[in-house]
Amino acid sequence: MKILFLSQVLPYPVDAGPKMRSYFVLRYLAQQHQVALLTFVRDTDKAENIAHLAEFCEEVHPIPMRRRPLKDLKFLFKSLLIGQPFLIIRDEVPAMTAKVRQLVTTQKFDAVHSDQLWMAQYALAAKNAAPDIKTLLDQHNAVYLIPRRMAQGETNPLKRAILDREANLLTTYEANICRRFDYVVWVTQEDRRAVESLPDFDSSNQPPASVIPICADPARVQPPARDTSKKRVTFLGGLHWPPNAQGIVWFAKAVFPLIRAAVPEAVLTVIGKNPPAELRGEGIEITGYVEDLTPYLAQTAAFVVPLHAGGGMRVKILDAWSWGLPIVSTTIGAEGIEIEPGKDILIADTAPDFAQAVIQLLKDPSLAEDLGQAGRQSVLEKYNWQRVYSDWDGVYGRMKAEELALRTS
Repeated sequence: MKILFLSQVLPYPVDAGPKMRSYFVLRYLAQQHQVALLTFVRDTDKAENIAHLAEFCEEVHPIPMRRRPLKDLKFLFKSLLIGQPFLIIRDEVPAMTAKVRQLVTTQKFDAVHSDQLWMAQYALAAKNAAPDIKTLLDQHNAVYLIPRRMAQGETNPLKRAILDREANLLTTYEANICRRFDYVVWVTQEDRRAVESLPDFDSSNQPPASVIPICADPARVQPPARDTSKKRVTFLGGLHWPPNAQGIVWFAKAVFPLIRAAVPEAVLTVIGKNPPAELRGEGIEITGYVEDLTPYLAQTAAFVVPLHAGGGMRVKILDAWSWGLPIVSTTIGAEGIEIEPGKDILIADTAPDFAQAVIQLLKDPSLAEDLGQAGRQSVLEKYNWQRVYSDWDGVYGRMKAEELALRTS
């Protein structure tokens, strides 16, 4: 098939969760089909990364996206005015709409692949311009859950009200948008159930759907030789993403002081761009974005995922498993991933329990080693894209069969 793949982020380098999903799905589809990539790019995206994607995509079309705080205020006001989700309005870019329409009216595409909910509006624009085109929505998250869960942990009444409103708007938008596609693929069964349980979800009028998890490329990852004498506690994640920022601030304020009381030499290293201003304290090291993680990973005694909001899968767990690192996560942090608590990961939800789990790893290197090795085995067996992503053949095979049936009817 000839597929137009729509991405909200440039899928390379693979340095964030959404990029991992997009990149390996794109790689797999490009092995089986002719794929054109239409993607937003930011000022920080490099020409060589676009060139890498062009090595296996038939075409790559970058569309600039420039976000500014003042523009976000304009989009928030528009959201309040027209009653549409801020997260969707913020990604309305006329140049993207125009490019979608131009491509599908000048070339014969069989399908348009919307990577994440943010790109659904553009896939539907393609359908309007070329009614015969098949549409697929790859749902990385049950998106409405993200602001809903963040609101539960927000102490500022105004921010909580804004988050609650956004969650309510997204419940309607997300439930209704799914039925407008020819096929929906979910990253987790939990997210699928979360959207299908919404009052606005009409189960009698929905397209076929399936679940295909996010996968990594663990066989190509060489775990670092770890220095077990170090007491480094590592967090990795883009801190521009509110659930990450909220989670690590909670950990730094409520959990890490308990760890330091028991293990005074413990160091918390926070790796990720745009760290929040309130992230500070004794023993806390903030690096910002880091290209070469190896020196930090080699000294990591515990990798933490202290999230209380989010949706989909936390790719940082797949990364840490690939590196053979021992992980402590909240239940929500590990949501959607097939885990064996106590064997390949430790799960804790309260500050004292989370602290105790990390302290265990800092004081018992053999436990940390066993946990890390079991985690690596889990990702090799369950989340290797070259083994799991053959499931996409069934999805696109079904859409191709439907297209052929329409042509011959």
